[in-house]
Amino acid sequence: MKSISFLFLFFMFISCSKQILESQQQYTTYESKNLIVIKLSENVYQHISYLQTNDFGKVPCNGMIVVDNGEAAVFDTPADAESSEELIEFLQNRNMKIKSVVATHFHEDCIGGLDEFHKIGVPSYANHLTIELLKDNGKNIPQNGIDKEFKLKVGNKKVYLNYFGEGHTKDNITAYFPDEKTLFGGCLLKEMDATKGYLCDANESAWSETVTKLKQKYPDIQTVIPGHGERGGMELVDYTIGLFRK
Repeated sequence: MKSISFLFLFFMFISCSKQILESQQQYTTYESKNLIVIKLSENVYQHISYLQTNDFGKVPCNGMIVVDNGEAAVFDTPADAESSEELIEFLQNRNMKIKSVVATHFHEDCIGGLDEFHKIGVPSYANHLTIELLKDNGKNIPQNGIDKEFKLKVGNKKVYLNYFGEGHTKDNITAYFPDEKTLFGGCLLKEMDATKGYLCDANESAWSETVTKLKQKYPDIQTVIPGHGERGGMELVDYTIGLFRK
């Protein structure tokens, strides 16, 4: 009985220590009226900026940053030029060389600061469809098109960009960082208990099937950052599948 009690206490200690470590890793490292940056782990940050909309008011918008070996990749720019300049400065002040920036679809909350990255020579990536949809935009147009899958190198790490099909838009892609089982789903994925949201460019009938393909490709996802709202785990994937199921 003593040995069983000891093992129980030992595993409880390990579990509590892990939770404390995780809570210490997730903290706000930068905050202004335009931008928040949260460190989620050694290699992953979440950035939050704000888009003023007619239908939904001032909307918080999420993005992801993956860093390794002095390099950084940004997934979705902050919502405008000013907040994007702040994010660039944040990374440069930490001696991070920005190697790439990715737009997950053609809406303003993903591309609003692309030209700020272009000004300092950072190459940008997006779905070929995104570039086509933005060809008459005049500004903030991604430079390099991808097809269904693309491996983006950051330091000694890789992030996988995938196009699984239509959903929030016809061009939406996701970014998966397998080293930490972290997915930036962009607006393809919803936070828990969210409504369907903005649907003007959506394919509601395909949305659930598209996210199901994502789940089948990456069944071990642990952290999910949606385009808007609170991050979570695989439950956000399942919730989105159910929300748009026919």
